[in-house]
Amino acid sequence: MARDKERILVVDDSPTNIAILNVLLRDAYQVITAGNGTDALALAASEEPDLILLDIMMPGMDGYEICDRLKANPFTREIPVIFVTAMDQERQEAKGLALGAVDYIAKPVSPPIVLARVRNQLELKRQRDMLRRLAAVDGLTGIANRRAFEEDLDREWRRVVRLKQPVTLFLADIDHFRAYNEAYGHLAGDDCLRHLAQALTKALMRPSDLLARYSGEQFVGLLPDTDATGAAIVGERLLAAVRNLALPHSHSDVAPIVTISIGAAQCRPNAQTDRAQLFKLAGDALYAAKKAGRNQIRIFEMPESVSAL
Repeated sequence: MARDKERILVVDDSPTNIAILNVLLRDAYQVITAGNGTDALALAASEEPDLILLDIMMPGMDGYEICDRLKANPFTREIPVIFVTAMDQERQEAKGLALGAVDYIAKPVSPPIVLARVRNQLELKRQRDMLRRLAAVDGLTGIANRRAFEEDLDREWRRVVRLKQPVTLFLADIDHFRAYNEAYGHLAGDDCLRHLAQALTKALMRPSDLLARYSGEQFVGLLPDTDATGAAIVGERLLAAVRNLALPHSHSDVAPIVTISIGAAQCRPNAQTDRAQLFKLAGDALYAAKKAGRNQIRIFEMPESVSAL
């Protein structure tokens, strides 16, 4: 979900320093603060700031260690870090840059320098984010590609495990798509995929739901905080969305229009749950849906004993 303002995490053990930076930044940015390393690491992971301003000299965990831990965590390593410090030795600056910091700001801070360097780093981050988004989009359908889905799955999986929520993974195949391509041509097949991607995206509704083109005519989706009953409701909505497109398919033995089959796997994961087993279960459910006549959803639930392995 887009933010009204970019978010900056200020980390400093001095309330005075935090107050100064907050006054400088709060009009243009959303500012969150931490007074120690433990809180800083927790906020970086949960709040996903766009930039971190990090003091070096702090009791307990110093700025170097915080930066090192941020860069070691796959969920925080892309957040740019600017050190804000009274230390002015080249060796210390070189150490911070080697750990992954993008810039230094000297104390006492100069307001124009702080604002200029923050602005520059956020602009660079926006450019990197745009390139990352382009790399994450399927060129044909405009929705997420397989690589992006797997990255988003990592992040969302961690969240549902932490919150002990149910989750449903689904696979959707276009029924008799090879026959469709042979009958109508590959350009029409491409148009079909684009129409389905748009229809499925609209049918999912919730911002937290994930959808991607996984391969060829197959789509994959993740429904957080969704049990088998909820998955059945969403699945029927997806099936109807495709049927409502009314794309002609005279070479299908299912219906005179394009339809899909859906296989879904539901579980309440924990830290030991094997996602590969969930994918396999969704694949088994998809096979069952096709065997039962296609144009339908089948939902398999992962046994608690398997989820707890």
